[in-house]
Amino acid sequence: MPLHIAFLRAINVGGRVVKMDQLRALFEGLGLSKVETFIASGNVIFESPAKAKALETKIAGHLRESLGYEVGVFIRSPAEIAAVAGHQPFPVADLEADGHSLYISFLSSAPAAEAAERLRALRTDLDDFHIHGCEVYWLCRTRISESAVSMAKFERAVGVPGTMRNVTTVKKLAAKYPAAAPRGKRRD
Repeated sequence: MPLHIAFLRAINVGGRVVKMDQLRALFEGLGLSKVETFIASGNVIFESPAKAKALETKIAGHLRESLGYEVGVFIRSPAEIAAVAGHQPFPVADLEADGHSLYISFLSSAPAAEAAERLRALRTDLDDFHIHGCEVYWLCRTRISESAVSMAKFERAVGVPGTMRNVTTVKKLAAKYPAAAPRGKRRD
């Protein structure tokens, strides 16, 4: 049965606390199997024969009904996570420099060409952006809380819903749930 990795937006931020056992139960209540959570920031791994887009809609509706607020759901396969974790959007020296962090925004769809222009306009000596498929990579050469680019500005520039994770989390997920065989991009 296919393995799916869901990245949830609005879980355990802004005063909205959802315990991981409750989150697992919500996913199991949808008939999803082998449900696991990975750190308490809205990463859920499960098996289902359903397609990613159908699952995103179904899970988002169930979470909205159960939790009382909108939760964005962005699903990727292990092969997609491996590709995202392995993508090299910036020079290695920049990625490994002290104080630099790389964040990855998982999007509902690939951003329009205008998004690339808007992100270019946000670039500074501290912040750089790279679009690759349905993800945006954000290199922050300081702490993200000290960046001149706010999350609101970033989200307006991208123009489609998404949720962000540190590259360390993404690499840990890729290592823990390796792709059985490369299957290419899967946004069905």
